[in-house]
Amino acid sequence: MRLNKYISDSGICSRREADRLIESGKVRVNGNVASMGMQVMDNDSVEVDGRSIKPPAAVKKVIYAFYKPVGVVTTMADEPDGLAEYLKNKGIDKRVFPVGRLDKESSGLLLLTNDGELMNNILKTSNNHQKEYVVKVNKDVTDDFIKKMGAGVEITDASTGKKVITRKCVVKKNGKKTFTIVLRQGLNRQIRRMCGAFGYEVLSLKRIRIMNVNINGLKEGEIRPLTGEETGKLRNLCGMGEKDNG
Repeated sequence: MRLNKYISDSGICSRREADRLIESGKVRVNGNVASMGMQVMDNDSVEVDGRSIKPPAAVKKVIYAFYKPVGVVTTMADEPDGLAEYLKNKGIDKRVFPVGRLDKESSGLLLLTNDGELMNNILKTSNNHQKEYVVKVNKDVTDDFIKKMGAGVEITDASTGKKVITRKCVVKKNGKKTFTIVLRQGLNRQIRRMCGAFGYEVLSLKRIRIMNVNINGLKEGEIRPLTGEETGKLRNLCGMGEKDNG
């Protein structure tokens, strides 16, 4: 197994973050500084930042639904407003990481897991997984605005600086200044940029669903484990099939 996948599947971090840790020399295999692309076995000794990690097969996989409040930063780094500190204060001692991100100014559903394989499948752009949001803007939502938002909007991709056309999406008005939008992609601050293209400012943005998992029943700041049925369907939607999580 490639080292970055081994680390990710062990519940330490995402595969991308594992690559960063390897590149920065913070990973050792059998006492030696690891290199990118190296292969490891379950009986190898792997350390990340001086901490020994369990092989993926020995880690019980967990996945939570979390209602992120505004003001919490989606990072597991040691920051006062960071997610790691928030979960610690909530008594969540599992080594989990967020599936994707939500802006500090946004609220709503985040999935938290230590299952690197599942996380990578959810995040894979080509899988076109749905994410649904409720958005409040600073002026009246018109039929023309709804139509243009759903047809695809030219915005600047913050990660590349290039102009891109967003994928077509389902947008529905549900109030004078509110609408719902279902995305199948996750560009940085995408909804805010889309609204800005038409002169609208986002006042509040809440994610209410990721694929088959919704925020129903959760209050802001609450966290719960997914049910077996939810987890099974989530894995099936990712093309992974059912799995016994112990």
